[in-house]
Amino acid sequence: MLKQKTLKGSFTLNGKGLHTGVKLTVTFNPAPEHHGYKIQRIDLDDQPIIDAIADNVVDTTRGTVLAKNGVKVSTVEHAMAALYAAGIDNCLIQVNGPELPILDGSSKAYVECIQRVGIEEQTAPKDYYIIKSKIEVRDEETGSSIIVLPDDKFSLNVLISYDSKILTNQYATLENMDEFPTEIASARTFVFVREIEPLLNAGLIKGGDLDNAIVIYEKQMTQENFDKLADVMGVPHMDASHLGYINHIPLVWPNEPARHKLLDIIGDLALIGKPIKGRIIATRPGHTINNKFARQLRKEIRLHEIQAPIYNCNEPPLMDVNRIRELLPHRYPFQLVDKVIAIGANHIVGVKNVTSNEPFFQGHFPQEPVMPGVLQVEAMAQVGGLLVLNSLAEPERYSTYFLKIDNVKFRQKVVPGDTLVFRVELLAPIRRGISTMKGYIFVGEKIVCEAEFMAQIVKNK
Repeated sequence: MLKQKTLKGSFTLNGKGLHTGVKLTVTFNPAPEHHGYKIQRIDLDDQPIIDAIADNVVDTTRGTVLAKNGVKVSTVEHAMAALYAAGIDNCLIQVNGPELPILDGSSKAYVECIQRVGIEEQTAPKDYYIIKSKIEVRDEETGSSIIVLPDDKFSLNVLISYDSKILTNQYATLENMDEFPTEIASARTFVFVREIEPLLNAGLIKGGDLDNAIVIYEKQMTQENFDKLADVMGVPHMDASHLGYINHIPLVWPNEPARHKLLDIIGDLALIGKPIKGRIIATRPGHTINNKFARQLRKEIRLHEIQAPIYNCNEPPLMDVNRIRELLPHRYPFQLVDKVIAIGANHIVGVKNVTSNEPFFQGHFPQEPVMPGVLQVEAMAQVGGLLVLNSLAEPERYSTYFLKIDNVKFRQKVVPGDTLVFRVELLAPIRRGISTMKGYIFVGEKIVCEAEFMAQIVKNK
């Protein structure tokens, strides 16, 4: 099982803000398990902390702006992309101003610093949200859309399209996050010349220049107006009849703009709050639709806070009914686990098929058969017993017995034809032969029962 990760040490970067133009210092620090991403404004008296989650995004004009209780921090997406792509789950970011420095307009410097200080594995398991069905967010006015499909990893396909002779249609893909440092991180932000004056009038991009952005000149203007914009950008006057890219450093890739849009999506989706497994297909993306999608996914996660394990009936079990019989003392009709399909250091996944000829149905609401709740808990406990016994050198010589059951909840009836999928996990390491566990029973994607219980491991006489 993959574990949560944080930085091995702190690192600091200095630079100017894209929108404010002020000098900024940002420091990235290790953080404890389940901390997530948080940003602290150390320039303010009470040094407030903002949770870096999609629900706290208040503006998406030329960047992602987070705010809480009136305190803002902007241009967070490039740093978030670097952290997420590196698999870092927990980080405290401290900045002495209202935005993170733009640096060269990419994630390159962040990635290099992460690689330099290193990454540390923590104890808690990494909590993925697994995409099990198509989710789509679409903006009919702009033609933008983001779709996520089921996949066994996180990958992206991005398509951009502009009404421009210089930058028309481009696409970029990323199949493996390990390739982010070499294939995506150096992709710089870009802006069209026609956008510069309105952005300046809106009080934005005061720190923008050719060192931190690619400028695209694709619609010819008069030499006089072009010279004025050149003065604003702090660059020499150029021939207004010559269209193309304006930048000090040549394009890293021919599709660098598309790669930067992909970078932005990763940074904005990092604000979902947990890593996902799924394939993103984004058409004409931008910070606005990225945030709408991230918020939608956060709603989905809240609806399915505990996800059902993936059950593929075509895969052979890790334990079949015969192996289970060797470990558990129970026999028909009281052996309530048919197979085990997954097992780890602190969790197990089991399956039971509920059939109409179960003996308890004869007397338990026979006209409308319902599996007794106590038997659901017993089945869950048997799965937990298999988890505990699997950790012993000679499991056949031991049995497990209930000591306590707490917080039992029955959410839905279990009836003939249901397939029960159990997930049971240890709440703490086994000590002195005592184990505490939390279990869930799923039918499809729904939780039908949950409980906490304590069991004792006893050597058979």
